[in-house]
This record gives sequence, C-alpha cells and structure tokens, in this order.
Amino acid sequence: MASPSKPRKRSRGEIHTLPSGSLRVRVYAGIDPLTGKKHHLTEVIPAGTPNAAKAAEQARTRLLAQVDERRNPKTRATVNQLLTRYMELHTAGPTTVDSYETFIRNHIRPLLGDLQVGRIDGEILDSFYKQLRTCRAHCQGRRYVEHRTNREHECDKRCRPHECRPLADGSLRKIQSILVGAGKRAVRWGWVGTNPFELAEPLPVSRPNPQPPTAEQAAAIVTEASSDLDWGLLVWLLMVTGMRRGEVCALKWDRIEFQTGVLTIRTSIAQRGKRTWEKDTKTHQQRRITLDEQTLSLLRVYRQHCAERAGLGAEMPESVRIFSPLPDGSTWVKPDTVSQRYVRMCARLGWDMNIHQLRHYSATELIAAGVDVRTVAGRLGHGGGGTTTLRVYSAWVAEADQRAAGSLVSRMPELPVKLAEEGEPWPEQAQATAEDDSPYKQLAADLRGAIMCGAFQPGSVLPPVKDLATRYRVSFGTAQRAIAALRAAGLVAVSRGRRATVVDPSQANQDTPAAVVSLEAKRQDA
Repeated sequence: MASPSKPRKRSRGEIHTLPSGSLRVRVYAGIDPLTGKKHHLTEVIPAGTPNAAKAAEQARTRLLAQVDERRNPKTRATVNQLLTRYMELHTAGPTTVDSYETFIRNHIRPLLGDLQVGRIDGEILDSFYKQLRTCRAHCQGRRYVEHRTNREHECDKRCRPHECRPLADGSLRKIQSILVGAGKRAVRWGWVGTNPFELAEPLPVSRPNPQPPTAEQAAAIVTEASSDLDWGLLVWLLMVTGMRRGEVCALKWDRIEFQTGVLTIRTSIAQRGKRTWEKDTKTHQQRRITLDEQTLSLLRVYRQHCAERAGLGAEMPESVRIFSPLPDGSTWVKPDTVSQRYVRMCARLGWDMNIHQLRHYSATELIAAGVDVRTVAGRLGHGGGGTTTLRVYSAWVAEADQRAAGSLVSRMPELPVKLAEEGEPWPEQAQATAEDDSPYKQLAADLRGAIMCGAFQPGSVLPPVKDLATRYRVSFGTAQRAIAALRAAGLVAVSRGRRATVVDPSQANQDTPAAVVSLEAKRQDA
C-alpha cells in the first residue's frame, strides 16, 4: 500500500509572462484600507533582461520580505488622496488651513499629486525640493511671458519674460512639514508601513537676521506718519509696544486701563485675501503691557478727537475699535492695508522696509537698554520663556556686551607709559588675541554678553548644549567647550545631569575669580 503523499505547499506570489515577453511579479499584501479591495504589490521585469527568470524570483522574494516585515504600502492611494484626507481632519485655525491649502494647491499637487504614496522615495523627494529651489513656477526651463493678469489686456512693462525665482526657505520648510505630517497620519491609518516623506534631507534653517530701523530712521518715520493723527498714533503704538499688526488692528478702548497704564492684548485680526476675522493671538494667550505716560497722554487726546469726530461729544464708547476706517469705530482696519501703507510711506523716505521691523525695533531697543530677555519676550508675546527672543535678537545682546566692555575700560587705570608707547601686549593678551577667532570663544563671548547685560539673571539656566550647537552651527564639543570656559571664569555652575546655571555673585566663594564678584557692577554699567 502506497504511503499518502504530503500536501504540496502553496507558493506565495505569482510570476506571469506578459504578451510583450516581460515578467510581472505579483504578491498579495492584504486588504486596501481605502477601497476595501485586495491589494497586491507588483513589479515588472522588462523583456530582454539577462536572467529574467532569476531577477523575477529575486523580486518576488524582496516583495514578500516587505510584506512579512510590514514595510510595504497597504494601499495604492496617491498623494492627492492622502492630502485630501489629511486636510479634512486637520484641526488648525483658519489662517493655518488656508496657508496649507495654498502650498498644497500651488506646489505639492502639481508635482507629486498623481504618485502613489508607497512609491515615494528619497530620489523623488530630492528632485521635488530641487525644482522648488530652482523656480517657484515649476517652469522646467520653459520660456514664456508672465502677464500681469489673465484677462484680456494691453501688455505693458508689467508683462515681461519669465524669470526663475526660487521658493523661500521658510516656504520650503512649511511644505516639508505638511508632507511629513500627512505621512505620519498615513502610517497611523495603516496606509504605509513607514513615513516615506521623512526620507528627505532636513532643510537648512536660515539664521535670523532682523534689520530694525536705526534711531534716526525711527524718528523720521514717526515724523512722517504724524501728518495723519490716526496713522501716526498707530505707528507710534507699534513702535513702543512691539505688537503684531493684527493685534493693533483688534484693539478696543476697553483694553486700555488709563488709571494703571496697562494695555491688555486679547485678540488679533487675521486676513486672507479680502476676508478678515477676529481670532486669538498667535500664542493663544492674552498679555498685559505697561504703557509710558507720553503714550497714555497721546491716547487720551486721540480718544477725545475720535469722540468729537463721531459726534459723541464726551468720549468714545469702550466697546468700539481704537483704529477704524469708520468714524464710529464699528469695524477694524485691515492688516494688509496697514502693511501696504507703511511700505509706501517708507518708500517715500527712500527705504525698503516692512511694518514687522517696528517689532524688531522695539525688541532691540529694550535689550540694548538692559531689559532682561524674559521681560522682552513677555511684551512681544514670544513663547518658550524667552528662547525665541534670545535666538532672534542674540546679535543685540552681543552689542550690549560691547557697551559693557566700553564702560569697563573707561573705569580701568591707564596703561603704563612704556606699554602705551610701544604697544606691546601682555602675554595673556597675546594668547587671547590668537584664540579670539575660534568658534568656542565667539560662542562664549555671546553667552557672556547675555549674562552681563542681564539677559540671564543669576539662578537662571542656559539653553541646552545641543540647542546652542544647532543655533550657532558648531559641533557639540565646541558648545561644551564654551560652557567650560564660562565655568572656568566663574560665570556659571555645572553639575552632572543638569544644565549650566548662572552664578549669583553674592554667593561667590573665595576661589571664584574677581570677574564674578564684580558681575553686578558690570551689569549696572551695561
């Protein structure tokens, strides 16, 4: 009696010969979560490929490994389908959603929209960002005329041959953020095993370079704006408070406490095209700013002026807007109108400026005057306890350090006659001069300036070494060496597992260098 034969093991995956002679490899990969139909991974080995049968078997093995390790795409959904679903579930505010939709419509859908999410790889992403860095219009080398309007018109100097302009770094980072966020959702939904959009190289972060008006330019701007009382006071408030343009447009008279001199900022006006609406502030928190007596006096006079103009006699009701295109203050002025008017005013003065630079002016003047960074961050509405303020305005902290150095030198005794005549440096000076250009010295000088001017108060902690290395574009070891230099100078205390802490001069021991003991005096001189 013959023994029963063993059941034949069913082979996973299929290899079919197509009419063209090519070999199609097909592997079952589950149920498509988007359509509910069977999903297969496929790969075609072109006809004429050497050892085509062996290559097809290798492809089948590779696709099976992806399925077994759950690295395979679970659906044939395209980037367009993913983005549509992603935006349907996005919970950001209207401004953010409109901004995302603009980037998706203008840049992502035209270039990546028809591709399957599972077929996105590093080469495709590198080509995508390369094209955006080359031309924001995706011209791909085509020559055409850019018309000023799509309607029928007589061409003039505004209709000119197309010139390639790259997309700004900030816009590229927003596009990358959209794609990475959508990819994370795709992984969570089971559409793909891994996020394909994380294969792109991190985009470089441009170093902040604020360019506020100088004192002379600020005086000229205020003089020019004061020809119109409404406009002049709006510019003045932006300059002395550092408010955002939308915040000043949303102000009402009940936000000002004239007895205590406090201005409360609760909301902001957002604008997208012709549509405007009132929303929370950028950080979704209200803040209180103390106003000086001169500004309060100007506001009292302006309120009386607005009441007389509206025919109310005494004073404006507290529920109306401070700045409004209508005499009764029933509506707000549009943020884009404010920005455009400011640009035109500065153009008449011969400068290319934008209204956000008034915010930079307020911050830099406060820091240069010795106000600590946390207070400046509170007035500006920066989050992170002053981290953003220090990162953006660190150049002006260094400037305050230079002023402190000048004040210190003015109090030092005169050099000996021989050294003053011959100009021979002391040995310590010669060594310091040779090392002043090293990166860790520059980083230590910046942090020392922040400590001297009061940006970091005694007892406060410095940013993490990793953040300092990223911010100043140096290695981790270089940032550690800068902290070690501050520790050697007695300016900070470092313990295992904790960040560097600024030393309190009053608690300095006898071994602490004299520079630390005189820290408070130097800060007052700064």
